[in-house]
Amino acid sequence: MIPTRAVERGLLTRHHWVVGIDEVGRGAVAGPVSVGAAVVGRTTRRTFPPGLRDSKLLTPEAREQLCAPIRAWAVATTVGHASPAEIDSAGIMSALRLAAARAVRQLHQQGIVPTAAILDGNHNWLAADLLDDPVVRDSLTFEEVVLAVKADASCAVVAAASVVAKVERDGLMCALPDPGYGWVQNKGYAVAAHLDAITRLGACEQHRRSWRLPPGVDAPGGMMVQ
Repeated sequence: MIPTRAVERGLLTRHHWVVGIDEVGRGAVAGPVSVGAAVVGRTTRRTFPPGLRDSKLLTPEAREQLCAPIRAWAVATTVGHASPAEIDSAGIMSALRLAAARAVRQLHQQGIVPTAAILDGNHNWLAADLLDDPVVRDSLTFEEVVLAVKADASCAVVAAASVVAKVERDGLMCALPDPGYGWVQNKGYAVAAHLDAITRLGACEQHRRSWRLPPGVDAPGGMMVQ
């Protein structure tokens, strides 16, 4: 699927700036959950970077090569993160909102305050009644939030957010000290080799203790690996 600008251009008839928001790392068993934000405005060039797609459909090399053109095309791009400890403490949905708030707060610090957001999926996890933290609420208050299933594939500004978030999170995972977990290969996801390494080495501070890790690993409670 090739993304279009139809949704964002419709919003730009009512808003000066529109932000596309997408998350990466939600289903990993290690590392942060990250949220990318990409902003377009009424003067943003009509044509987006060639090859822009949902980050999951691109090779790592293609994602890396797209980052500079995306940043040149968009008004701004930012990425926010929530740590494994924050995920364990607050839960994945609250951690997602925290990461999103950090991404949007970076936009505000640049003087860019989008009043409309496009969110991938069919659940508005930015809804005001879910924002119990006042700092998060202040960052994530939009006049309009549009939900679109597979927006990361169909909407250019959300695809842009997905690419910058994926590249930044992958870079963080690859830079971690690695005693044998294979961060470069698995980026924190629950592939067989990673689960075998957790069984052999035990869990480290990068592992989400609230996720269900292999038997015998010290991880009280436990969510199902997604």
